[in-house]
Amino acid sequence: MANLREIKGRIDSVKSTMQVTRTMEMISTAKIRRALDRAKEAEPYKDAITRMLANVAGAGFDASQPLLQPRSEVHNVLFILIASDRGMAGGFNIVPQRMVQHEMSDLAKQGITSELITCGKKPTEYFTYRGVTPVMSFSDMSSEPTMDEADRIASYLMDGYASGSIDRVVIYYSHARNRVDQEQVVEQLLPLASDELTLPNKPRTDEAVTTVEQERYTEFEFEPSAREVLGYLMPAYIRTVIYHALLDSAAAEHGARRRAMQSATDNAKEVIASLSRTYNRERQGSITTELNEIIGGASALEDKE
Repeated sequence: MANLREIKGRIDSVKSTMQVTRTMEMISTAKIRRALDRAKEAEPYKDAITRMLANVAGAGFDASQPLLQPRSEVHNVLFILIASDRGMAGGFNIVPQRMVQHEMSDLAKQGITSELITCGKKPTEYFTYRGVTPVMSFSDMSSEPTMDEADRIASYLMDGYASGSIDRVVIYYSHARNRVDQEQVVEQLLPLASDELTLPNKPRTDEAVTTVEQERYTEFEFEPSAREVLGYLMPAYIRTVIYHALLDSAAAEHGARRRAMQSATDNAKEVIASLSRTYNRERQGSITTELNEIIGGASALEDKE
């Protein structure tokens, strides 16, 4: 009977866990549609400002612009890692965290320093535990990112790049292809190269964010000049790209958690079915043993009589 009680306790425990995973799956399912809609709504603006930047650059590319100046040598790299505040999302957090950690380690072997900006509690805790303190960190907004968060990140990296303290900026995040599938994206934000601004390519694919399909219009006159207009557009472009990455990551987070919780629920059902079969066999064996004892006792009494 002690064994039966143990099995019954395990079944109840797994059922309780399954209720949690099923609830989390339902919550993520309800949130992912809105998150995907937000990312989709922001995409036309991002594509438009990218095309505008490409066309203005084509009319007046100015290599003297701070954000367009490439570095002959790279001494310091800034990584922007966008993940989530909560776990239970499969490999959503751990995969990009390890990618950034390995990249930082490889750069350190080459004598190149690196800085890190983390968006989400999980990556902040991951790197802090390993002795890496982010220069900026954001929490409690991974599922609902704001433009203010993008502005602060963009201001830091642009100021650092313009001053020469940062030589390259790379962003890591997860792209939500749909409700089910996500993919890791690694994009270089800075420096912006002239060939990247003018090469024809399809916008918003796995390519770098600075490669965009070129659309040529009639000749425009710029006031005060195309170079100065380009200087105003680039900060807006950087902010928009970062904000869209935050929205995209939020949608991917809900999709990853939904899939992870669905898998956990299915596994819990299999465990419950297996434990139930074991419980029934043990119970049947226990009943058979009790019946044999009763029959044996009755036979012994008859023999005495």
